[in-house]
Amino acid sequence: MPQTYHPVISSTGLFTPKQSISNAELVASYNAYVELHNRQHTADIASGKVEALQPSSVEFIEKASGIKARHVIVKDPVLDPEIMAPRWPERGNDELSMMAEIGVAAARQALEAAGRAPGDVDAVLCAASNMERAYPAMAIEIQQALGIDGFAFDMNVACSSATFGIQTAADYVRSGNARSVLVVSPEITSGHLNWRDRDSHFIFGDVATAVLVEDVSIAPARHWDILGTKLKTVFSNNIRNNFGFLNRADPGKANNPDKLFIQEGRKVFKEVVPMVASMILAEADRLDIDAAGLRRLWLHQANAGMNRLIAQRVLGHEADDDESPTVLDTYGNTSSAGSIIAFHLHNDDLKAGDVGLICSFGAGYSAGTVFVQKVG
Repeated sequence: MPQTYHPVISSTGLFTPKQSISNAELVASYNAYVELHNRQHTADIASGKVEALQPSSVEFIEKASGIKARHVIVKDPVLDPEIMAPRWPERGNDELSMMAEIGVAAARQALEAAGRAPGDVDAVLCAASNMERAYPAMAIEIQQALGIDGFAFDMNVACSSATFGIQTAADYVRSGNARSVLVVSPEITSGHLNWRDRDSHFIFGDVATAVLVEDVSIAPARHWDILGTKLKTVFSNNIRNNFGFLNRADPGKANNPDKLFIQEGRKVFKEVVPMVASMILAEADRLDIDAAGLRRLWLHQANAGMNRLIAQRVLGHEADDDESPTVLDTYGNTSSAGSIIAFHLHNDDLKAGDVGLICSFGAGYSAGTVFVQKVG
């Protein structure tokens, strides 16, 4: 009889940058830029050739998103009205890249939590919305820095990269091609954000997460059984970033907005909420899980309003902070890392047998669900 394998989540890791930007700091910087822009274009604004920029406010940001602060790798250049983009010295080819550095930090925490040595890991997946370079793969650099023998590759499904990575890792375990797989999501989203855009400059933050997916036979006694996963993609232009080697532009230039993050926020809200809620309910039904009885939802941290509506449709009532915890207020939207941060920070109190859901959704559109049950 062939041997069977069953994937579980053994542990997670989280790297949080030391620097944080509050809404008040962000608004002060943005409004200084608006004042400077309008002053420099006074004549054109008066003639109607240029539209005057409107200032922002803390109240506007918190009402629109629920975000109150966000962590960043570097703070000062982002807040400088003359720059408004992350800046740090470019590293040489023989130095560890910034993306790999924060990914390694999160990965080491996950390994330590599981009592696992790098030599025990078979594969590394770098699952993130933006890669620092085209090649060699960021995952291979992280693999090298950790001292892992085996294989590694990058994957990008925007905000759903981590959940897509978890299913991919689980599939490797089920097939017997790997027993231990690290899914690392280093998200330096400050680099693709247009800090000069009033409607989106407050959205993103930097972070890195790691999820260790292993066969149950080698997992620690306390782990999370992966009950089932489901992935879905539907093409949409409502969230987009056109920066790439075929259409490069200076991301610091305000006249190239489509080379940075752009979105039709209202359309995204209207289309994604029902799609994700229906997907969760259908998959729960397929797995014979009572969706209304889910102990906790670790949802993608993009918008407080979206999470509130999705949780309500799944649970049948408005979720409280215990049922659907948020990290959005202090981390901002961290793309694929968001639901993993929520899971990492808010799972210790659950009891053996409790069932929860890790869920992501974002550009693509893409959506991923990972139903898990506490063991031990």
